[in-house]
Amino acid sequence: MMQSFLDAEAEDRPVWIADVREAAEAEPDTAHVSARLLLSDGGTVDFSIPIPRTETGEGHDFAWEYLRATVFNILAVYGGQALQLLYDWDMEIGSLVRMLPLAFQVIEIHRSGYGKTVSVANRINRALGGRKFDLIYNYEKPLFPAPEPHAANGGAELADRLKKAAEKAEKGLLCGVDVGGTDVKLALAKNGELLCVRVMDWDPSQSPTAEGIIGPLIDFIQAALDEAAPGEKLDSLGVSFPDVVVRDRIVGGETPKTKGIRENAGNYEAEFAELTNLKDTLAALCVPGAPVHIINDGHMAAFTAAMEMAHGGREGELDRGVIAHTLGTDLGTGWLSPDGSIPEGPMELYDLLLDLGSGPSRALDPADLRSTRNENSGLPGSRRYMGQAAAFRLAWELDTTLLDGFVAWEGETVRIISEPDMRKPCLAHLMAKAEEGHPAAREIFRRIGTHLGQVCREEKWLLHPVTDTRFLFGRLVKSPVCFALLQEGCASVAPNIHLEAADEALANTHLMKALAKMESGAVAQYGQAVGALYYALY
Repeated sequence: MMQSFLDAEAEDRPVWIADVREAAEAEPDTAHVSARLLLSDGGTVDFSIPIPRTETGEGHDFAWEYLRATVFNILAVYGGQALQLLYDWDMEIGSLVRMLPLAFQVIEIHRSGYGKTVSVANRINRALGGRKFDLIYNYEKPLFPAPEPHAANGGAELADRLKKAAEKAEKGLLCGVDVGGTDVKLALAKNGELLCVRVMDWDPSQSPTAEGIIGPLIDFIQAALDEAAPGEKLDSLGVSFPDVVVRDRIVGGETPKTKGIRENAGNYEAEFAELTNLKDTLAALCVPGAPVHIINDGHMAAFTAAMEMAHGGREGELDRGVIAHTLGTDLGTGWLSPDGSIPEGPMELYDLLLDLGSGPSRALDPADLRSTRNENSGLPGSRRYMGQAAAFRLAWELDTTLLDGFVAWEGETVRIISEPDMRKPCLAHLMAKAEEGHPAAREIFRRIGTHLGQVCREEKWLLHPVTDTRFLFGRLVKSPVCFALLQEGCASVAPNIHLEAADEALANTHLMKALAKMESGAVAQYGQAVGALYYALY
């Protein structure tokens, strides 16, 4: 078992973490580590981690990477105040577990790599009045029970709350904003009528200050107001933001969007605090006392899907909860529970460590589009397997001519041209080629679908959701051809998962129907902006 994984790693082939876990579980002498995570809200969640045994140095290194990746994924989804690890006395397993606090830089102030999950957890805990994260281990027999699927109830009440929010949207001047990695989208409505939708290209990762992110957002919203409703202020404002958001406060701080601030700010925490308090700045665009609410972009996708389900005769499905993904610049993930609540944790699945193989690709600099490592963390996270970064990497692997005119060499590193920013044009080109039937271009989106299937496998182990439906929003879903390829790829590794496009078929509320009439693909592109408009009133 172990040798097959090591061979794949050396041959630049993927080694999926879910396969390693399942193979280890099937071995009769597998060791187990039990993990109990104390959540930021005081609850707990338990895991049983099978550890593959090995007799070689290479195998020991692989088992160490697998354990770190598993703990990283737990923290990337949940955050938490403390992770307690228990294991039967075993010299090999014990040596691995005891190195985890150092690998995750628990007691450090400035963290990198695996430690970024600890920094996010600490910011969430601070926002909720909790303690700093700690990682504890001891040599006891594991006693934690196996986790159970989340209970399914509350769907009828949730549907009623969603419908009431839609009713409130029939009055006033309302705005929803969907902030992305390469653009910002906006929807403006007045007294139940959709006035306009707008899009602005941008690259927040290049800004060295929080003001460089906040200022363009304010100007973009104000310009839309000046054009569609001159002299008026908003009666409500909802914002979908690509970072960890807890109770309207942006608290993650480890995404690519704040890369420029992290690299340039003398006091990053102080600079990031300006972005944390974005809600207070946005309130100036609204009438006094108007609701202003911010939510993570993945959760906004789940909320938007739930809103349209509630108005489309699918209220019964809400009993299973709603999970959605956004596929565009990156991967966003959101979950609306059957009771209408949103988890107060990171849910940063775009950072999940899925591939423990692909050794030569992982050795490349993260700035190189061929690398499997994220520029954000330096780790081989799912960002390089999903969204536009995956499309660029796979295009180079399958047929480099697909990138002609879009890339430039900088020494030994190859990048997408940044002056002008060619990321969106390049992705549009690859999608067009897939629609034309280009074999390599089609394979790009099929493989992204298989990677999404691997995300779903890991998501199942981490979250144990009841629903097997995943709603997809974003640029990659605008094309029916590309979406069909995503479905095909996902089904090859996760056949139980049903992918549903957030397109015109999902448009059931009054404002979403108006959006659907604008143009083909408008719902996939601007749907979350309309969802944000409703969310402000939820």
